[in-house]
Amino acid sequence: MPRSAHDAESRQRAAALADAFGRAGKTLVRALDERLGDHGVSTPRSKVLFEVDRCGPVRLTDLARTVGITQGTASTLTDALVREGLIERCADDSDRRVTLLQTTATGRQQAQSWAGAYTAAAEELFGILSGEEQLALTELLQRLADSIDG
Repeated sequence: MPRSAHDAESRQRAAALADAFGRAGKTLVRALDERLGDHGVSTPRSKVLFEVDRCGPVRLTDLARTVGITQGTASTLTDALVREGLIERCADDSDRRVTLLQTTATGRQQAQSWAGAYTAAAEELFGILSGEEQLALTELLQRLADSIDG
């Protein structure tokens, strides 16, 4: 096959993969949001609560970067979670100018509840794939994300 034909095929495959990936991502987020909505939570809110619970005291900027949202979005979401009593702000012992976020006892319980709902939804959505396929897809997606992130 001539090089230009191979290059064209490669570009078409890459474009088709990007389209399929984008569609699958949007569909997955929508389906997770629908299922988590039954528990009164959105995917972004649950990710913020999970991350604060997992990391312990964390700075807002670090939280935003880890979750993959803007600092403004992280601030809005954490403000709501603070009002609900799920997370609290505390001073950083090593630098009093810094405010950290941590889960409350209620927040830890809520995170466990939401984690159960999230896991059940993910299990339902990915149930069409065998365990082997799920592992292979996870490895491929992690490799892709690592490559993109640098």
